[in-house]
Amino acid sequence: MITLKKIASKKEMKAFVLFPFSLYKNNKYWVPPIIKDEIDNFDPTKNPVFENADAQFFVAMRDNKIVGRVIAIINWFEVEKQQIKKMRFGWFDVIDDIEVSKVLLNKVREIGLENNLEYIEGPVGFNNLDKTGVLTEGFDHLGTMITWYNHPYYKDHLEQLGFIKEKEYLENKFKFKHVDGVYFDRISTILKRRFKLKALDFKNTKDIMPYVDEMFEVFDASYSKLSTFVPISDSQIAFFKKKYISFINPEYIKFVVDENNKLVAFAIVMPSFSEALQKAKGKLFPFGLFHLLKARKHAKDVTFYLIGVHPDYQNKGVHAIIFDQYTKTFKPLGIDNCIRTPELEENQAINKLWENFKPVTHKRRRTYKLDINATIL
Repeated sequence: MITLKKIASKKEMKAFVLFPFSLYKNNKYWVPPIIKDEIDNFDPTKNPVFENADAQFFVAMRDNKIVGRVIAIINWFEVEKQQIKKMRFGWFDVIDDIEVSKVLLNKVREIGLENNLEYIEGPVGFNNLDKTGVLTEGFDHLGTMITWYNHPYYKDHLEQLGFIKEKEYLENKFKFKHVDGVYFDRISTILKRRFKLKALDFKNTKDIMPYVDEMFEVFDASYSKLSTFVPISDSQIAFFKKKYISFINPEYIKFVVDENNKLVAFAIVMPSFSEALQKAKGKLFPFGLFHLLKARKHAKDVTFYLIGVHPDYQNKGVHAIIFDQYTKTFKPLGIDNCIRTPELEENQAINKLWENFKPVTHKRRRTYKLDINATIL
């Protein structure tokens, strides 16, 4: 018999976070989170996302063992300001038993009904900066720290329960050697002269911080037309600064400014921490931090985390300035693979951005949708 339990204590929350460690034990493609970071991410006193969102955490139990988990999420900004009556679910992990999925997702549906929402969508996080989508192709490729990995049967469970595809995401990668440094140097020089632009490179994190708020203004402007867009609050930006910016190599963050020093484009790239996180096994100490710092300095694969160009400068080739910057930074470091985060299949602008680099789609993922009044079969 399967029972549902709502997380109500720190001990239970730790068990919630630890469940995937047993579910994916010995899976060489799953990348574990840092346990403390994950717990802090779910703490309303530490993560400002809870200023605009409610979340309820549930585990499914059988024989006193956790066999599944889910977070039921309502982003109130999305519901009230954008009038998108969405019931979100995320951090969805289950054993291969469709009854477990049914129990968990029926609870999500129940909460959505209680709050007069119209449909369920997931797996998604709290907002645009969170992980998204269930993996549908590419199970034999290493995951990343900014995506969920899952077993192939997740898709089957959702479809058998009546969920239909909502959004499709592509994950692509390309060899750094496919980036033509000579071409981007020439184009970058022309564009900087034509539009009176300047590229900013950094050696110290403290020099980046004054630009981060403005970076998110460009981020919002760049992505506001996408159907998945939810704005990021000032407090969430501050949280992002603390959690990520200070740990990313400063030379991997690139900005482009106009003649008035106003930001018009940006990109954030991370060294691949996947193998380091696998070695850390969820813990920074005693050796996890060493593995992460080693990857920060020596990783030959990089992940393009965020990239944005202000609408006033889109379709003007300004991204070439950013690629020129990265070419000059990455070549001496011997970077091999460039991995892109999940991007909406419908986002033609971003797809066009990368087409000259011979990208290969190595993973696909999607979110699934269900009418709130539908019966979960």
